[in-house]
Amino acid sequence: MVQRITTFAFDGIEAKPVDVQVQLIGGNPQFTIVGLPDKAVAESRERVRAAFSGIGLALPPKRIIVNLAPADLPKEGSHYDLAIALALLASIGAIAADALQGMSAVGELSLDGRLEPTYGALPAAMAAEAMDLTLICPETSGPEAAWAGGHVLPIRSLLTFVNHAAGHQVIAPAKAGDVIERNTGPDLRDVKGQEGAKRALEIAAAGGHNLLFSGPPGSGKSMLATRLPGLLPALTPKELLEVSQIQSIAGMLEQGQLSRDRPYRAPHHSASMAAMVGGGTKARPGEVSLAHHGVLFLDELPEFQNQVLEALRQPLESGEAVISRANRHVRYPARFQLVAAMNPCRCGGGPSEANCRKKPRCLQDYQGRLSGPFLDRIDLFCQTPPVTAMDLTLPPPSEGTKEVAVRVRKARDIQAKRLNQIGGTARPVNADLPTHVLDDVCAIDAEGRTLLNQAATQFALSARAYHRVLKLSRTIADLDQSPDIRRHHLAEALTYRWRDPATVGVNLPAY
Repeated sequence: MVQRITTFAFDGIEAKPVDVQVQLIGGNPQFTIVGLPDKAVAESRERVRAAFSGIGLALPPKRIIVNLAPADLPKEGSHYDLAIALALLASIGAIAADALQGMSAVGELSLDGRLEPTYGALPAAMAAEAMDLTLICPETSGPEAAWAGGHVLPIRSLLTFVNHAAGHQVIAPAKAGDVIERNTGPDLRDVKGQEGAKRALEIAAAGGHNLLFSGPPGSGKSMLATRLPGLLPALTPKELLEVSQIQSIAGMLEQGQLSRDRPYRAPHHSASMAAMVGGGTKARPGEVSLAHHGVLFLDELPEFQNQVLEALRQPLESGEAVISRANRHVRYPARFQLVAAMNPCRCGGGPSEANCRKKPRCLQDYQGRLSGPFLDRIDLFCQTPPVTAMDLTLPPPSEGTKEVAVRVRKARDIQAKRLNQIGGTARPVNADLPTHVLDDVCAIDAEGRTLLNQAATQFALSARAYHRVLKLSRTIADLDQSPDIRRHHLAEALTYRWRDPATVGVNLPAY
């Protein structure tokens, strides 16, 4: 008789059901797993065999066949152990044949029969709840799985479930972990000087725009970037669930605790393409996905490998990272806000710095590492000049993170209300406004249209850059609580948007 139980295969953050079928037949003793298993799944034979021995059971001297259906779906990971072991327990009569009815399972076995924490418990629990199944999972993964709202049965070992099925032990349902309240992080008040950069940071936070700081070392670029998450509103319940699913797949949810903080990822410039976009043998999420609904900060931007930066172009536009394999495509959500920082040249100075003896060639070679199509996806280019000794002796500014965050929150509320009226987007921010609504949402008068057309001709703006200027001016108007985009809003947006191929963010023109 074939014994069955459901488990799950992970395709991005989606958990797809897998029917685990176990049958004992006559013949030479053999333990076979079929259904396109990878190495970790094939090794389940030894872990299950040892776990049975650890709880005092022996496998029968028969041929054991485990089929993971559908057979054409690749199976990766060690979380299939528990489902295989439970179906095998039913096959040898250690538990009743109907004990697995309405059940699903994920978990990795240790050699003594105990269960190890497993990744993907939250997406698996969500899929089980949608199928009206009880999820059996390791005790340590129970608080994470309980967030799905379904029935979760956390067990410590195989023996625990055997006793539970026999009625000798009652297992309490899992309780969801804690929600970590927001931590605003370092205060913007700590940054002295750089008032123009603070303004650019506020605009970027209000509209979800991509931002590039350019300036000499020690001018506060990294300090400003680390204070951006504190200006952003807390994750909404929907965003929190999406972010937590990605973190669950990546094994980052400790004790089932969820955080309302927006993700902030700052990978080193030596990061590979797989680390940045995602990939590896199991197609795990990369930095762009771990920064979903948050901030991806790239310090020393020109030091990143060229192919890594070019790989960011598609996620910046589509909001998802696609990892291609020979037999499938894995998709992870990756709608993040890019913030980058760079020195004007390798010497650390700029065109006016005396310590750069190789100008202008040094400047051109260093910034030439950044391609035009990549820079075209950045909304604000902001110069951070050197901070003087006089700036450092000034008292702390009157406005800090708390005060600026209030204005950002009001501007985002205006955007959310507007986008709800026109159908909404993936993120309710101006940076994600669809092109077909720009004429209505970003309407400008004749004077502003003349200014924009002149700037588009003078700066050779692409169609993408043209639309991004409109979105940026809409955000500036929202910060001013203005229903209309006025000429000075558009002029400020053009000031941040302008760049020269040889001097990114340097010598910005005034309007």
